[in-house]
Order: sequence, then structure tokens, then C-alpha cells
Amino acid sequence: MQREDEIKEFVKKRYGELATQGSSCCSCPSCGPDLQAQAGAVGYSEQELGSVPSEALMGLGCGNPAALAELKEGEVVLDLGSGPGVDVFLAAQRVGESGRVIGVDMTAEMVEKAQRIASRRGYHNVEFRMGEIENLPLDDESVDVIISNCVINLSPDKLATFREAYRVLKPGGRIMISDLVTEGELPEDVRRSFEAWAGCIAGALERQEYLDTIKQAGFREVTIAAQHSYGEPGMDERLPGRITSVQAKAHK
Repeated sequence: MQREDEIKEFVKKRYGELATQGSSCCSCPSCGPDLQAQAGAVGYSEQELGSVPSEALMGLGCGNPAALAELKEGEVVLDLGSGPGVDVFLAAQRVGESGRVIGVDMTAEMVEKAQRIASRRGYHNVEFRMGEIENLPLDDESVDVIISNCVINLSPDKLATFREAYRVLKPGGRIMISDLVTEGELPEDVRRSFEAWAGCIAGALERQEYLDTIKQAGFREVTIAAQHSYGEPGMDERLPGRITSVQAKAHK
């Protein structure tokens, strides 16, 4: 438990710094000055990027879950680990004024940043809440869809996270999760590195274990909707070929 608390505090501190410094240098995407190019590389279209506030782009994802979630007008959507809100704002366009999108993040600085953006840009169908994804500040069966972008791998207790997702979903609800998984074992020193945890690597589960964890939480029809090999400049030379970005889909 002490190790899990230490990981969580390190991750919270790192992402708080990213929010206040405006840096995109997290290991989830490749670091670099061109946030549009980074976002395009993980699945965002030019049209999508042009439709959301530029200040919400920090290059912190590994996919585009809102694009694959088949969101409908009027749905209530929850984004786990919403950061500065880019996926919340994209989802808000799809669900319309009759829908609602809730972002939950454990980092106060990220929540405050997202709230400022939403207020300045006049988003009326979104809200951002402080909270941990292992203990969501939402009622049972209160959302239609859950999305998340390269965040669940940051949690030391992924089963608790997926059980919480199951709890707050309405019957028949669905999840679309962008995340990193491993192909085989990672080196032990990588697994134990706080830096690698904050960089979305050390906490990644092996692919089948990840899918089995979703099933163990109660979900059905657990599938991978899309995937691509993951790599970045400066990555540990032992890691290329061992990390995959997946878009996992499941239903309650």
C-alpha cells in the first residue's frame, strides 16, 4: 500500500507541474514542440484539433477514444483522468446541448486549468471534478459512456478502477479506453521506476491481463477496436516492440 501511495503522489506531482508549466513532455506521447503533430500521430484529425481550445492540447494521450466511442446526442459521458479537457471538449460536441460530459482528474492543477478553459470558451454541457479513478465522485448507474486516454495505466489498482467504471455506468453502457499494454515482461528496473510510472510505461499491464482485468470487473464483449505499435524518441532501447497502444471497448 505504501508503494501504491508513493506512485500516486509522484504521478500527481508530475501532472500538476505539467498543468502549471504548460509542458507537453510526458512519455505518453513523444516530446516535441508541435502539439498538433503529436495529437495527429495518436489519432486526432485536423478538423477535431481545430474545433477544440488550443490550450487544452498538451500531448498527453495515446489515442482518440471519443472518435471511436460512437457518442450520441443526449448521452452522459465520463472521461477518466480528463487532464486539461481535450477529450471532454470533443465529446461535448458529439453529445450536444442535451448531453453532458464529466471529466474526473486527481490533479487539482489540471482540474483548475480545464475549468478555466471551459468557462472562457463558453462550454455549458461540461463539468470537471476532483477525484481518483479508483473512487469516482459519481452516483451508481449515472453515465452512458466512459472514455479514457492513456490514464488507467497510471493507476496502481486497475481492477478497482474498472470496478468503479462498472458501478457508475448505466445498464447497457459502454467504455472506450485508449491505453498502453505490454507484449511480454518489462525489465524490473523499468517496473520500479517512478519516472516510468509517470511516463505511462511502468504501470502498463500485459495485453491479455489488461483485457482479463476488464472482464473481472464485470464487463462483457471486451474487445480491442484498434491498436498500433508504440515508440518514441529517447525510449529505453529495451522497450521498442514491447509496448502497444490499444483502444479497448466493452459493455456493461
